[in-house]
Amino acid sequence: MKIKKRVLCPQRLRRVPAQFSWIDQQLIRQPRYLQQCDLAALALYLVLVTVSDAEGLSYYSDTSLQRLLRIDPTQLVRARQQLCQAGLIVYQQPLYQVLCLQHTATESGTTQGEGSRSAKEILQHILGAQP
Repeated sequence: MKIKKRVLCPQRLRRVPAQFSWIDQQLIRQPRYLQQCDLAALALYLVLVTVSDAEGLSYYSDTSLQRLLRIDPTQLVRARQQLCQAGLIVYQQPLYQVLCLQHTATESGTTQGEGSRSAKEILQHILGAQP
């Protein structure tokens, strides 16, 4: 039986917020991303995706992240290392960059880089702005 989708709460329909934040579905479609990370790393990734700008950049301090995630310094370092090793972020103190997730050629019809656009370009297209 095919489930028919319908908006359950039209008053709270999700829209791209002014501060821009999103999670790429490749995080789920490419299980290697999730399999390489523990819960602290995934929580850190969620925070970084949420607070980063359209280029994926953010600069939350270790102290702020530890307090927000309720983890100790060792857990934060390990979580950050897991995200770097999984190819989800790069880190150069104090700057984090959430990376574009790599798509497989069979899923996207192209190889990585072909026809790819930045988040800024996508938003400009959606909002009808000129590049």
